[in-house]
Amino acid sequence: MTTVPTGGAARPSSPEDTAHEGVGPLLRAWRERRRVSQLELALRADSSARHISFVETGRSRPSEELLLRLAEHLDVPVRERNALLLSAGYAPRYRETPLDDPALESLRDGVERLIQGYEPYPAFVVDATYNVVAANRGILMLLDGLPESLLTPPINAMRLTLHPEGLAPRIRNLREWRGHLLAQMERQIALHRSARLRALYEEVAAYPIPETEESPADRTADPMPHFALPMRIEHEGRLLSFISSISTFNTPMDITVAELAIETLLPADPATVKYLHSMMS
Repeated sequence: MTTVPTGGAARPSSPEDTAHEGVGPLLRAWRERRRVSQLELALRADSSARHISFVETGRSRPSEELLLRLAEHLDVPVRERNALLLSAGYAPRYRETPLDDPALESLRDGVERLIQGYEPYPAFVVDATYNVVAANRGILMLLDGLPESLLTPPINAMRLTLHPEGLAPRIRNLREWRGHLLAQMERQIALHRSARLRALYEEVAAYPIPETEESPADRTADPMPHFALPMRIEHEGRLLSFISSISTFNTPMDITVAELAIETLLPADPATVKYLHSMMS
């Protein structure tokens, strides 16, 4: 979780604290969260520090165009841009279309074709709280043998990976991989206002850690240099090694689409490539 400073320094306001106070405090909270000065934000958004100050103190009401421009330069998530607009008295700009809505049929089809195209390499799609909304056969292979309680929809990728009855006992470098996943969630918590994401983080961070560390023999058996942290996982007596890659959509205009992420597990060594192709042949 994000550390809260202690002592005499004042804690920066957060969007959660100030959402009910109007657009000024909410905008200031996002600016402080991004550690951007009023002058720097004004230069980025083609405004003035004086005007930004007036907006934050409630002495001036920003135009809808300026507010969206400020949100863009502060990297405010699409869902929270609606909150900014509402706090200033404007209508929400971004829809939240259910993923099963007919309007998103072409998106669903495209994503399905994309992750199937990665086979035999594992690939899956998650929403803002890491619930799996689509997965290919490569992922299903890795999940073989897990308890039904973890595979009952909605399947959660973090819970599935870190639960002591999930993939955790099979991951040979679990402490490293667990640290990577928790840090990823911390970054998302810093970016999004999501009580559900915080609750999920607290749940999975509290899971006991099975003793599944790599042996010296495991490390010696993998002489490949890696450009990113691999996940080393055991499958049917074989040690597989994967590098994770995450993709999102450019300039989304819908909250649902903005919060989708496509994760692929690419083989990190030739032995994993050979094994996956043999399993899918």
